[in-house]
Amino acid sequence: MSAILVDGGIVHYEVIGRGRPIIFLHGWSGSWRYWVPAMQSASTSFRAYAMDFWGFGDTAHDKERYAIHRQVNLLENFLSEMGFAKVALVGHGLGGLVGLQFTSRNPGMVDRIMAVSVPMEIAAVNAKLRTAPPMDVADWLLPKNSAAEPVRVDTAKLDPLAVTASFGTPDNFSLASRIGSINNSCLLVYGQNDPAVSLPPYDPSIAPFNMHMIVLEQTGHFPMIDDNARFSRLLVDFLALESGATPRDLQLKEEWKRRVR
Repeated sequence: MSAILVDGGIVHYEVIGRGRPIIFLHGWSGSWRYWVPAMQSASTSFRAYAMDFWGFGDTAHDKERYAIHRQVNLLENFLSEMGFAKVALVGHGLGGLVGLQFTSRNPGMVDRIMAVSVPMEIAAVNAKLRTAPPMDVADWLLPKNSAAEPVRVDTAKLDPLAVTASFGTPDNFSLASRIGSINNSCLLVYGQNDPAVSLPPYDPSIAPFNMHMIVLEQTGHFPMIDDNARFSRLLVDFLALESGATPRDLQLKEEWKRRVR
C-alpha cells in the first residue's frame, strides 16, 4: 500500500506501469480497487495511479473534507505532491465530477479526460444513490459476480457522510451549461442501462469539437465491471489518440458508435 500526506491527512493510492501519468478516480461506491483491470490495460503505455478520496478506502476519514470542492483540492494537491505537470484523467461518477471540475480549473494540467457515468445535473441522479445506505446502493448497482466483489468489500469501509456531503451543493452538478468551456479532449462514457444516472442529451452537431459521448450497450452504472473487455478497449483507443485530437475520431470504429433508436 502506498500513501502520502496531503494537507495533513493520509491519502492512499496505488500505482502500476511505466510512462506518462494517468489518474483513475473512483465513484460513490467502493474505492480505487475496481480500477485494477483498467489500470492494467493502461499500464502498457502509461504509469497508472488510482487514489482514494477523503472518506473512502484507506484515505483519511474527516467530515470537514467531504464536499466536492475539497475532493477537487485533494486531487490538485496530490498531483502537486507527486510532481506531475500534466496527466490524463479517468473518473467515474463522483470521480468524473471531480475530474471535470479540476480540468475546468487547471486546463493546462490535463492532457485528456474520460468521464464515466457522470450526471450533468442533480436531477439526473436517482434519489436512491443519494439517500440509501452505501451497501444497499452497491447491491443495487453491481452485478452478482466476482468482478464486483472489490466494490462491495470497499464500500463497507467508506464513511456514508462522504457520499451525503458530495450532494450537498447541487450547483456542483450543473455541468451541462459549463462543460462547453472545457477545451481539453473529453470523452463521456455511459452505460445504456444505468439506473443511477440518466443519460444526458447529446447532439454532436452542436457539441464542442473536442468532446464526444459514447453509450455502451448492455452495461449499467459500472461499465468497467459489466463489460471490462469492451471498456478497456475503448480506454486504450482513447489514450492512443494524439494529444489534442478530438475523441470523435473514435466513432470511426463501428463498435464505439452510439446506436440511436
